[in-house]
Amino acid sequence: MILWTAFDRNEIYLLILNAVIYSVFFLLPKKFSPSVTVISLVWGYSIGVLFDFTIGGGLVDLYRVNDSNEYELFDMVYYFLFAPFGYLFFYFYDSLRINRKRFLPYVAAWAAVGVGAHWLFTLLGIINLQKGYQLAYSFPIFLVTQTVTGLFYEKIKSKQTQQPKQPEPERSSAKERMPTFYIEVDVDSRLKQR
Repeated sequence: MILWTAFDRNEIYLLILNAVIYSVFFLLPKKFSPSVTVISLVWGYSIGVLFDFTIGGGLVDLYRVNDSNEYELFDMVYYFLFAPFGYLFFYFYDSLRINRKRFLPYVAAWAAVGVGAHWLFTLLGIINLQKGYQLAYSFPIFLVTQTVTGLFYEKIKSKQTQQPKQPEPERSSAKERMPTFYIEVDVDSRLKQR
């Protein structure tokens, strides 16, 4: 892996896009437990990297990320963009209360968001299509990834509802919560020693 071929506009755009998307992530009201938040971020990163390594720069090599077909340090910066999108998918899925009737339109909308992001990355020079690959080919790929992501989130939600809730500990006053220490002093033996 090389650092970068040339530090130019695509690297600058990646830094700006990461700052924007992570700002959105941190500014949104927290909706999930820390474990679900981490799962959504890891899922977004993993599913994006899996498909990007498969069709983008790996096995099939249909588009080039950044300036070179070799892996660069800023390829990792590009891949970090995927994580918040996993969180946003979960976030809006929950906020909009997606059900079976709205599942397919929601997935199609996110597939369109994915193609739009791909188009923006192409426009900014972050992605360069090659070997006859066209942007429209990304739509079915995003349909698959977003469908799997939606099914995965449904599985997470079902696991959360199956787990019995832990009873909350009774609240007590600050004085009752203070630790108590007992010190035993054997006065008789201390007096005998003098």
